[in-house]
Amino acid sequence: MVDVFLVIAIVVAIAILLVAAVYLLVYYQHPDDHNDAYIPKFVVIIGFCLAGWTVLLFPLDVANNEGYAGCDGYDTKFCGGLNMEAMWTAIFWMIPIWIFVMIPFSTFYYEADDGTLMMGTAYGANHVRKSRVGQAVCYQLFVLIIVGLFFLVTYLTLSDTNIPIEDYTQNNVRVSSLLASNTIYSYPNLGVNATFDVNELADMNPNDQSYYTQVTDNGGQEITLQVSVATFYAGLMAWLGWWLFALFGGVGLAALPLDLILAFVNRPKHMDAVEFAEAQLSLRERVNELVDIGELIKIERDEKANAGIVTSGWSFDTDKRKAARDERQALLGFKQAVFLLEKDVEDFQAMSVNYENYNPLLPFISLICGICSAIMSLFWFIHICIFVYPDPPLAPFLNNYFEWFDNWFPLFGVLSVALFVVYLLFCAVKGCFKFGIRFMFFQIHPMKIGKTYMSSFMFNIALVLFCALPVVQFSQEAFSDYAAFSEIRQIFGVQIQYLDFFTWFWTKQVFIYVFFSISVLTSIYLACRPRDQSANAAALRDRLRAHKSHST
Repeated sequence: MVDVFLVIAIVVAIAILLVAAVYLLVYYQHPDDHNDAYIPKFVVIIGFCLAGWTVLLFPLDVANNEGYAGCDGYDTKFCGGLNMEAMWTAIFWMIPIWIFVMIPFSTFYYEADDGTLMMGTAYGANHVRKSRVGQAVCYQLFVLIIVGLFFLVTYLTLSDTNIPIEDYTQNNVRVSSLLASNTIYSYPNLGVNATFDVNELADMNPNDQSYYTQVTDNGGQEITLQVSVATFYAGLMAWLGWWLFALFGGVGLAALPLDLILAFVNRPKHMDAVEFAEAQLSLRERVNELVDIGELIKIERDEKANAGIVTSGWSFDTDKRKAARDERQALLGFKQAVFLLEKDVEDFQAMSVNYENYNPLLPFISLICGICSAIMSLFWFIHICIFVYPDPPLAPFLNNYFEWFDNWFPLFGVLSVALFVVYLLFCAVKGCFKFGIRFMFFQIHPMKIGKTYMSSFMFNIALVLFCALPVVQFSQEAFSDYAAFSEIRQIFGVQIQYLDFFTWFWTKQVFIYVFFSISVLTSIYLACRPRDQSANAAALRDRLRAHKSHST
């Protein structure tokens, strides 16, 4: 029988996620997208909910206890009755569909502009204007062919799982060795469908125990099975996502608490006349420098366009590749400097013209969140060191905490698991932004109130979806004692754990070691350089001028 409380929890969680997704979209979207981009908005809302459903399905699975053997019929009082396998299968299909179909299509559709798609290639030889949908479909078909071939080849070659087992042979086995015929409880008045209780088993007697001494240990064996398509894709998506989560999650685990606390330390404060003049002069100088840099970038691009020089894309020419790389790094440095300048201008306005409208409670809320984040990050560090790495674990740690909460009030234990799991997703998003702003390896997509375009929304949703399954896999491993009877533990901890090729990464805990190492290194790095600093404007301007003279 289905647990009504779990059904109510599902309905409430879905409603909260939908409301939160719509609110964040409306609150953060750019004014240019208010009455436009409805397809990307739909994709963002459902993608946000899908990521939330994925991580929240883990604590629901733990509460459901459907992996407990007694749920098959003889001891169902601890079982929620939900078909978690079907729910996980739906999630396993939805995530790759959203990442490789819906988000790319929406991005191509959003970037199209009635005839110009990104780089102005929407016109064909006959100069016929293509529709935005047609352009998006063409690009999406190319993505589907590449991704489809990759998924097909990997499933045909890597979908076998080799599950280790211990093989024993018992001599002179009797079928009812545990149920001695002269001590079995008999209920002649009950029908064949009567419920059997484990308490009806007779105690073992010396004869029963003697059979257990006649056992031959045949050593370890393996059972080779082919997993289902959905299960394999879950393992493949988790493996792909781990490359992102190990890096960004590791950075975010250290960066998130620090940035929240620094938001309180560097909160806007009232300035006297001298401080105001100095801050205003510094901002004016930075604005002028960035305007000069922007003009240099524009002039260089116009000159290359007029000369028919293309620096984007890959080339066999080493000099061209180096020129394209330098140009890209300069552009990323310029965007980073502009972003940090805008942030400093907002802080300056909060300390001056908008001082009366500034909410003084925000820094204190940030401080409280920062302290809570620091505690959670510290707990994750400790739990990895004493439970995840050692074999056998030194102590259950958080597993005992969750079980203690369950004994007191079950809802708190489930909510605690959900909190720790969702926190890892926030760390991944924070780590992506922090890594991009510090090292400029890729374009950053910050979420700014009232200034976020749909392309940034979709980038962040894709990142969160990529990291969702690694978070679930890591959580079921970290909380294996508490989640012993969950369905996802049987999927990730057994079937996916021993998949061909992937098993080395899982059993050797390669990604977890990388995740933990990056967290430690990030903590040390941020302790030395806690504040974000933009690229040196003068050096960036000199680099652009040197690059321009070298090109000419």
